[in-house]
Amino acid sequence: QVQLVESGGGLVQPGGSLRLSCAVSGSIFSANAMDWYRQAPGKQRELVASITSGGSTSYADSVKGRFTISRDNAKNTVYLQMNSLKPEDTAVYYCHAVLLLRPGVALRHYWGQGIQVTVSS
Repeated sequence: QVQLVESGGGLVQPGGSLRLSCAVSGSIFSANAMDWYRQAPGKQRELVASITSGGSTSYADSVKGRFTISRDNAKNTVYLQMNSLKPEDTAVYYCHAVLLLRPGVALRHYWGQGIQVTVSS
């Protein structure tokens, strides 16, 4: 019933921008950490950016200064603003979240289906 719904991917030229969104669908008590991962062809999946429930953020060195992660706790949604995109940013981007479905229940990890981002001229 609970799932992560991603949107905002697509094709963009080098130097362009995209904004990814990931919303929790279904009823939950709270969302703890929310993150964006990516996996390029022939490479391991890597953590791109993360944000805590309190708003603390962290980024991979490769995207610092170009990407910004944010969240709207009222909407249980996390965003990834991607600026100055490079061809090496091309990958499938996955939303990840640690969710608490109800008080007293163990935290559970959820993954989005993945959304394609292609940076090419």
